[in-house]
Amino acid sequence: MFESAKVIGSGLATISLAGSGVGIGIVFAGLMLAISRNPFMVKQLFTYAILGFALTEAIALFGLMMAFFVFVRNLIIIFLKL
Repeated sequence: MFESAKVIGSGLATISLAGSGVGIGIVFAGLMLAISRNPFMVKQLFTYAILGFALTEAIALFGLMMAFFVFVRNLIIIFLKL
């Protein structure tokens, strides 16, 4: 039962990928809105959007890394018991 909880935890850690997708959508929706309001600041707004994209994607990668660590650790433990 404890091992199944670890696998469920690994699956729950991948939910951060869905949140990242939503976050990236919000970042670029804000970029489009800002450009439509002030088209003369396109270069500066695009720089901020890329920064927001990178930070949002980093959070997703941390979540994916945690899920990977939990899953690989479970596999190693299972193989050592054999």
